[in-house]
Amino acid sequence: MESNDPITKALNSLSRTQLNFLQNLPKAELHAHLNGSIPLPVLQSLAREREREHGTHADGLSEIVRKGLTILNEGVHLNVIDDFFSLFPAIYALTSGPEALAFVTRAVLKHFLEPAVDEEGLPVPAQCQYLELRSTPRATEKMSRRVYLDTVLDEVEKYPADTAALIVSVDRRMKKEDIQECVDLAGALKESRRRVVGVDLCGDPLAGDMNDFRPFFVQAKEAGLKTTLHIAETVDNTETDTLTLLSFGPSRLGHATFLSPVAREIVLRDRIPIEICLTSNLLCKTVKTIDAHHIRWLLEHDHPISICTDDILPFRNSLVGEYALLMAQAPYGLGLTESEIKRIAKMGFESKF
Repeated sequence: MESNDPITKALNSLSRTQLNFLQNLPKAELHAHLNGSIPLPVLQSLAREREREHGTHADGLSEIVRKGLTILNEGVHLNVIDDFFSLFPAIYALTSGPEALAFVTRAVLKHFLEPAVDEEGLPVPAQCQYLELRSTPRATEKMSRRVYLDTVLDEVEKYPADTAALIVSVDRRMKKEDIQECVDLAGALKESRRRVVGVDLCGDPLAGDMNDFRPFFVQAKEAGLKTTLHIAETVDNTETDTLTLLSFGPSRLGHATFLSPVAREIVLRDRIPIEICLTSNLLCKTVKTIDAHHIRWLLEHDHPISICTDDILPFRNSLVGEYALLMAQAPYGLGLTESEIKRIAKMGFESKF
């Protein structure tokens, strides 16, 4: 599939010894969206179940579901970053109740945190040893936002505290009262010792007035929560918006692809870790080639980064595959050494919430 091309070429260029090194390297995954990380077979099983229960045209959603799954099955062709967001109506329709939400959360946690078996039947180590899963709580006819978060946390907390945690995301397109509810819930859940570790700003990178988000992130920090912000994702993001977000004093930044010189100075000065999603950037065409990726600038400055998958569902990637992009020689990767890659993996653990 085209969407898997960067990963496939990088992995195929590695020796068995190199692949074993990457598979056994301890890794932390700090930027994985729940609904974008659901294994495709899990979504397909939910779609079949929905059709059995509600018929072909029940409640007008089946066409949306079928269209979205067809796109995912045939391979995602992302021309601009907006194409990515069009995939989610189908996913949201299939995960609108607590039972389905719990089902997909279990599948995502298992994918990242439990050993697997490869195509030859050989055991493969877990993708990572620590996962910070993130999700925007949705209110539906079947559940409130509180039920949404409780459902996800019930699954996350089946794993040890040093293995899995949850970041509550708020979407740039949300109404202020909905953002307020999400941040209130995140603080209350942390206070009650549920495993919520941070709040994230995500969604359409060009939506919203950045100043509107300031009080919510101030509140999150006052509640003892860490903060991470999707920032400067596209060339159309303004320096004003970027500097406004940086003034929130975030704990980490997502993507940070198009930082202005002034923004770069702030990021370097404050040593704000960057969540790097190589395949996501390549397939969304915010970065033209792996060699042109801003990770090179960050590495030259020995700046803290973490290697992440973002959304394995549309991008057909894996955390091991992202690390393969670090190790593979040009033109398939950055050609980094084992010691350099070990250092990057260590940065991921040092940057966790």
